[in-house]
Amino acid sequence: MKKPKWVIAKEQGKRAAAAETVWLFGLHAVRDALLNPRRERLRLVVTQNALAKLQDAVTIAGIEPEICDPRKFAAPIDAGSVHQGAALEVKPLDWGSLQDIALGAGPEPARIVLLDRVTDPHNVGAILRSAEVFGARAVVAVQRHSAPETGALAKTASGALERQPYVRVRNLADAMTQLQDMGYLVLGLDGEAETGIEDAVEGLRDRPIALVMGAEGPGLREKSRETCNRLVKLDAAGDFGSLNVSNAAAVALYAVRG
Repeated sequence: MKKPKWVIAKEQGKRAAAAETVWLFGLHAVRDALLNPRRERLRLVVTQNALAKLQDAVTIAGIEPEICDPRKFAAPIDAGSVHQGAALEVKPLDWGSLQDIALGAGPEPARIVLLDRVTDPHNVGAILRSAEVFGARAVVAVQRHSAPETGALAKTASGALERQPYVRVRNLADAMTQLQDMGYLVLGLDGEAETGIEDAVEGLRDRPIALVMGAEGPGLREKSRETCNRLVKLDAAGDFGSLNVSNAAAVALYAVRG
């Protein structure tokens, strides 16, 4: 019997995902990936100078480096990338299901950040870094219309990509509902909201909380807004100005700490 087109498309998608690789670059990002036992590492391209700085991590990873001339860097990355003489080809990290992460044990009440079509890898990298600093369980984004795992994202994350789960889901509203069913209070950040974020979590800091951040400009989509338990804002000193989404995520995570 001939397979339905949707089955064929799904199988093709799985094969494409399995074949996907990412080039990480920069000494910090490459070192952290070399030291991460969860990473599947494929190819390391380094200059002699970079190898000297990474030798301990290279030895631990057990990977054979390819030494290249700094004037003819051999890795297939953008010529403008600040690679510092080091690039590592890897498979994207598999962090498992959102449910397992959300319900996992931890010393503090769980916090999760959800990104509604935030596409700038530098913003996502900075959010991952803040999420790691403030002890979040994960950063969640949609599979389409969001920043994929890239070298630029990893470099901005400054090592957090190797430690902070970056989970991609098919539908953000479904993920929000799933978290609500697990007991999470889902708060959407909206500059026009009437309630400040700290007032919204007063007396509720012992609950697991998910923060939904919209893209700069359009903000949260209507479906995301409707699915939130509540829309909240970051209290500001004046009426003028707004924060970059990565800065807003950091402030919000600090505001809802347990």
